[in-house]
Amino acid sequence: MKKEKKAGGFWSNAFGLTLAVLAALGIRSLLIEPYNIPSSSMVPTLLIGDYLFISKYTYGYSKHSFPLSLPLIPRGRLFASAPERGDVVVFKVPTDNKTDYIKRVIGLPGDTIQMKQGRLYINNELVERELVGVEEQTTESGTTRYTRYVETLPNGKKHFIYERSDDMRSDDTPPVLVPEGYYFMMGDNRDNSSDSRFFGVVPFENLEGKARFLFYSNNGAGAAYEFWKWNDSLRLDRFFTRIE
Repeated sequence: MKKEKKAGGFWSNAFGLTLAVLAALGIRSLLIEPYNIPSSSMVPTLLIGDYLFISKYTYGYSKHSFPLSLPLIPRGRLFASAPERGDVVVFKVPTDNKTDYIKRVIGLPGDTIQMKQGRLYINNELVERELVGVEEQTTESGTTRYTRYVETLPNGKKHFIYERSDDMRSDDTPPVLVPEGYYFMMGDNRDNSSDSRFFGVVPFENLEGKARFLFYSNNGAGAAYEFWKWNDSLRLDRFFTRIE
């Protein structure tokens, strides 16, 4: 006896697949989203080959919270909460409002930001930095020698920065007054970062989320599926570490 096919099988599967896709998009848009580090602009905090999660809810939601910046929120933010100085954030760069960048929030609305002879000034006050030492770091340009410092922002937030010297092109800038609703972003690799010193301040609307923790890190010596190279490629000490 020939077995009858169940009616509605195709549509049931299609409906289930649609729900799964919508759930995945909802998680990426409203809760957490993975992000990988393609450049050395945030070393030593973030290395090329790091993979991290950003929380999408921390600063509320704008159109840039959604895939392809769908204008589901045409203007501004819903459930907005301002970032704190020192937060590491992913945002759409204001030059095209499409490309994702990751940097640290240095200037808040109303601040005046300036670099003078390689030193950061916030509201005309020199930001403290403490020498840690000289070390080498592998970047997209090869092995580079850096000086590592601990920088302490006015709110007490401490983080590492790298400097090659204090007389690079980005080490002397005119003062910038950060307008209301905008933020001044800088990379922790101060002499190898395209940031607000070059593309200007970032609208609050362009923020996508706060970087929370690393979940995977690979130095490029082998692909993730090449398990026989894991001993050389995986940075296990960076797995599941918080981003400060």
